[in-house]
Amino acid sequence: MTQTTPEAPVRRQRAQVKVRTLRTDRWWLAPLLTFLGLSSFLVYGVWAIIDNSYFVDPYIAPFASPCLSSSCVEGARLFGWAPIGDWYTLPPGLLILGLPGGFRLTCYYYRKSYYRSFWLSPPACAVQEPHGKYTGERRFPLILQNIHRYFFYAAILIGLVLAYDAVLALVHKPLGLGTWILVINAVLINMYTLSCHSCRHITAGRLNHFSRHPLRYRAWTFVSKLNAKHQQLAWASMFSVMIADFYVRMVAKGIIAFPFA
Repeated sequence: MTQTTPEAPVRRQRAQVKVRTLRTDRWWLAPLLTFLGLSSFLVYGVWAIIDNSYFVDPYIAPFASPCLSSSCVEGARLFGWAPIGDWYTLPPGLLILGLPGGFRLTCYYYRKSYYRSFWLSPPACAVQEPHGKYTGERRFPLILQNIHRYFFYAAILIGLVLAYDAVLALVHKPLGLGTWILVINAVLINMYTLSCHSCRHITAGRLNHFSRHPLRYRAWTFVSKLNAKHQQLAWASMFSVMIADFYVRMVAKGIIAFPFA
């Protein structure tokens, strides 16, 4: 009797592709546009921080709101409150821009965007990345991405302040073009904030029985619908806040002086 032995398993190796990618479409266009868009936001943000024309009654530029120092222009302080004393003489935007900025920097969608467009990690699907190894977000500094939820809480407060600024403008200048620019910006900012993945998890992400928590389930359903548009809201709110901020500063400088500005 002859004894047969099972065949040895075939070891399959990954295809040895010597080119960066086999894609023939314009895969580089999306990361390039993302790079240009995010870079424009960063450049504008730096300019807005050092610019002092941020208030013209009843408008306050979003990048400077809330204005919390005693050096703020009269009328720009939130509820007339100035918890930061006279010792602070730097631009008011430096006090608060770290909160919404940190929220966007650690946002799940923005991570994907700048990982691909700035770090090329990877620049697109099915495209080889130039980095030799990948450690994920387990080490410093990327492990700090995990504080996104806490920036979310701060972003909620900033969104409410911008909504308050828009309401004030609506009350005092309902026909002003700047009023409606601020209103649209406040809506987009708050929709983007609520569409956050952390918000979806906080509302009802850990519930085992939706039927026992109908209000939280409704909130989760609403946030889930916004979450499906998180990418679009991220871009729309990013440009709306730049447009609103720039418009207020141009009016404050006297460059824009429409009859209903």
